[in-house]
Amino acid sequence: MASALRNKLVVGGVAGLVAAVGGYTYFYPYARDVALVNKQQGETDAFTVKKIEEAYKILQDHPECHSLLKKHLTKSVVDQLKYKKTQLGATLYDVIRSGVHNLDAGVGVYAPDYESYKVFAALFDPIIEEYHGFGPNDKQPPVDLGEGRTGEFPPLDPAGKYIKSTRIRCGRTLKGYPFNPLLTSDDYLIMQQKVKSALESVQDKDLKGTYYPLQGMSKETQNKLIADHFLFKEGDRHLQHANACNYWPQGRGIFHNNDKTFLIWVNEEDHMRLISMQEGSDVGTILDRLNRGIKSVETKVPFARDDRLGWLTFCPTNLGSTVRASVHIKLPKVSARKDFKEICEKLNLQVRGIHGEHSESEGGVYDISNKARLGLSEFQAVKQMYDGVKELIQLEESAK
Repeated sequence: MASALRNKLVVGGVAGLVAAVGGYTYFYPYARDVALVNKQQGETDAFTVKKIEEAYKILQDHPECHSLLKKHLTKSVVDQLKYKKTQLGATLYDVIRSGVHNLDAGVGVYAPDYESYKVFAALFDPIIEEYHGFGPNDKQPPVDLGEGRTGEFPPLDPAGKYIKSTRIRCGRTLKGYPFNPLLTSDDYLIMQQKVKSALESVQDKDLKGTYYPLQGMSKETQNKLIADHFLFKEGDRHLQHANACNYWPQGRGIFHNNDKTFLIWVNEEDHMRLISMQEGSDVGTILDRLNRGIKSVETKVPFARDDRLGWLTFCPTNLGSTVRASVHIKLPKVSARKDFKEICEKLNLQVRGIHGEHSESEGGVYDISNKARLGLSEFQAVKQMYDGVKELIQLEESAK
């Protein structure tokens, strides 16, 4: 019976997608009913338990590993969680595998599905608490995008002396779907079609644009998107080892508006990354555009949100508001200080290279953003970056 159901679901899913592409009514016979097919009862198998125990030993025996995974994956936590799995079959090994293969990771864990945050809470909760300062009894505040208050963020650097560009992004997960490791090839196609249809119905002229699927993309379009710094590549080694790149490039794509100031990544790390950006430092205008973009899409595609953790994401560092507000900024005097990163830490800022996480600075330009995303609203997350960067500019101007 399970086999018959599986065949029905897969065939039905593809048929539904083809109907949509062909211009007919969009319909598919399951809202993640595939979960019922993939649901695995019972305990984790002995082979996986052994892998978990070996992974624990690798982490503990490696003196150069300083990840939050290593710190919080104690022997008692391993013994408590090694036999557990989610309804979709995710095990503790699925959660930790990226951090075990990448011993230089700062965090080292990913959630294969929503339920992982509860089933493996003994590991996730202390990591979340250390990274975000958000305890197991804390609760994400209500959604506050700052609508009507974006005027509180005038340009940070009106003369353009320091800030090259500003970007605010957030992540969203489609309600009813797990994260990358547990998505089927059919899921990717259906999710892409859902998002594409939502974008095609957007009425805001400022947000109208074009969706570019990665699958079948011409070299010309590819080169153009790379030149515009829009095109994401297949996941880095951290995502690869987290099993986040299955069926690549199926169901992945990029949308940008005609002015190239509003961008959406589909099924890269999270189901959706919505990005508003432009040259200069006009944070208020950039936030207003992002808010309009979020509202336009969510009226057509419901997003997954948890009462305690807020907007749900694949990586626990992005939970909560999911907002990362950042600037590309050149601060030659302050960045030359030995305590530059400590200064940023005290201001609740995160410093990266200009190509994002795990990259280096180029030409003295850094990517600086708010560090916290969980335990504060979307508006507060942007304000954290705004106030911190404002302080850095004042330090630069007063330096001798």
